[in-house]
Amino acid sequence: MKKMLALFLALCSGSGAFAHDSDDAVVRWRSIVGVITALNVDNPVGDIHSGTFAWQVRSGRASVNLSTGTTSFEVEGLTINGSVFSGTPGPIDAVTGTLVCNAGDRSETVLDTPAVRLNAQGDARFYGHIAGVPASCGNPVFLVRIATPATGAVGRWIATGAERFIGEDGK
Repeated sequence: MKKMLALFLALCSGSGAFAHDSDDAVVRWRSIVGVITALNVDNPVGDIHSGTFAWQVRSGRASVNLSTGTTSFEVEGLTINGSVFSGTPGPIDAVTGTLVCNAGDRSETVLDTPAVRLNAQGDARFYGHIAGVPASCGNPVFLVRIATPATGAVGRWIATGAERFIGEDGK
């Protein structure tokens, strides 16, 4: 509980994971948006398949330092848009943040955060590190993916970072 409170205060103060940094290795996504798809239609990013429902997000953002692996993301109101689960996260109760480097290329690299809880309102937060960021991470993409419990849907992306900025452009 103390760790969650410290994380929350860091995120709210702006001095934590989303503080401005002049380092060109830092990539930021100022918003996160839900997957746009029709029921049972796949919308892959590289080798990663999308969820088969449309999802919406009230707000969110993400940040990855490509040099150190320091990663953070938050999403609020991540809910299904339509179907019998409309307005809720449905059976999904955990997500992972995923950095995709060189999406669609032979050198595509997929790096996940540990799973984090997605509450009944569709809120999730993570601050930590991902290991193994390649020296060359072209066209970095940030995804939010299903972690549990949907057996057939684990690993599908349901939201993505939007408004990407690198280094000084993120100020």
